[in-house]
Order: sequence, then structure tokens, then C-alpha cells
Amino acid sequence: MQNSKVEDTYFSANKHIRIGDKLVDLNLPLVMAIVNTTPDSFYSGSRTTDDDNGFQRVKEMLTLGADIIDVGGYSSRPGATTVSEEEEIQRVLPIIRRISAEYPEVMISIDTFRGSVAEAAIRAGAHIINDISGFETDPKIATVAAKYNVPYILMHMRGTPENMQDNTDYSNLFVEMMQFFTKKIAILQAMGVHDIVLDPGFGFGKNIEQNHFLLHHLEAFHCLNKPLLVGVSRKSMIYKKLNITPETALNGTIALNTIALLKGASILRVHDVKETREVIDLLKG
Repeated sequence: MQNSKVEDTYFSANKHIRIGDKLVDLNLPLVMAIVNTTPDSFYSGSRTTDDDNGFQRVKEMLTLGADIIDVGGYSSRPGATTVSEEEEIQRVLPIIRRISAEYPEVMISIDTFRGSVAEAAIRAGAHIINDISGFETDPKIATVAAKYNVPYILMHMRGTPENMQDNTDYSNLFVEMMQFFTKKIAILQAMGVHDIVLDPGFGFGKNIEQNHFLLHHLEAFHCLNKPLLVGVSRKSMIYKKLNITPETALNGTIALNTIALLKGASILRVHDVKETREVIDLLKG
């Protein structure tokens, strides 16, 4: 009987994205580190409004094993303060420019649902668009992805961050999500966007039970033949279920990220880089 490697069993095969002229291998999962240039993101440990402190955090994350730095300037938590496009751009561009200048080999993603912000970030050095809205809020963001030929992270969310948690009554959650992804992938590909990563959108328009159901059946999304990004780090599906706080949800985060890896996640979006890298290293054998 032929021996099989652990990574052949647990990790997805033949998955990649192209960034410029570089083919990025996703067969070994990547760690996407969260950097929020906001004063009101749900987890206090991810917030930074000081460029120097933010950049020091980025340096630490890279030292600990981050593969992608995900920069966001607009909190998507329910009840977050609305900011203008100009302010969002002013929040994210300084740190993107600094990362690009000092670590030109590091992949940077821009976490935004606005086309103007995405375009400004790409011009400043970002390589990936991470859009929670699935180009529902601003269809121009898909045009930007096509124009600059950058990977696009397509997330499922029903409604908006303001009303998404009042909109969790699905007749069939998986069917709706599959229809959503299939339709959106076809539109993106027709526009010329071919490097597409799927994000089920944990915590976005889903209740706690639905989030856990999706995670435990994550492998069902492999039929769409796209890499999967999972972002459960310190979210309410952990801290509300355990009756704790985001600040004390590290153990739960690591447990659910381990499940995600075993189900074939290609990218983990996290606050805690060191612990996530250790899980990946342990699973690869």
C-alpha cells in the first residue's frame, strides 16, 4: 500500500493564485494577518490608528510567519461608525506604502468594499482585493480587480453590516450560497478576473448555529474549484458560544482554524499569527 503524506490528506491540491508574474502556491495554507487602521474594530487587539505602531505590528507578524498582510480602514462590525471614502483611503494608504517599500516581496490585501479605495490601495502597493460585499455594495470594485489583474476574494454576505444579523432566515443556506458563488464567479470570469478566492463569510448574515454548520461542512464548497479563505478569528461564533470575550477567544479560534484546515481551507485570516502558523506546521507533519 502506497504511503500518503499528511498534507496530501488534509491540505487542498493544485490550488494557486497569480500575483503579477508570480504563481503563489496554496497547497500549503497561507496565514493572512489582520491589520485594522480603525478605532472601532470588534477585537481591540487588531486596532491601530498610529502609523508607526501599526507598522511595528506588521513587522512582528511577518517575523512570526504571516504570508499576507490584510489592511482595512472600515470596520464591518454591526453598529460601526461610517467613514467616507476619502478617510478610508487616508487610513490605509500610509501603511500599505510603507510595507510595499520596506517589504516588497510581501503580499498585501486591501480589505474594502469600495472600488475607489481598492484602486488607490493597489496603486500604493496592494496585490489582492478582499471584498466582504461580493461587489454588491460597489460593482466598480470588480472592474478594478479586472483592470489591475489582481486576485479577488469573494465573500458571501446577505444584506449589509448594519442589517446582516437581522437577515439570517434561509430556506436552504447551502443552496443560496452555492447559487451566489456560482453567479458571481461567472460574472467575474466574464470580466477577466480569474484568480478568485471564496470566503463563506462567517459571522456575516449567519447566526451562531449556521456558522458552525458551515464550518463543519466546509468541504462542500470544493465543488466550485476555488481556494477557500476562512475567517473565524475571535468572532462571536466563538466567544458568544463559550460566553467569553474576543480577548479570551484564542483557544476557540485555534480549535476552529484546525477544523478549517482539515476541511481544506487554503488561507486563514487571523489576528494571532504565531499560533496559527504552529497549527499549520503541526498538520503538515
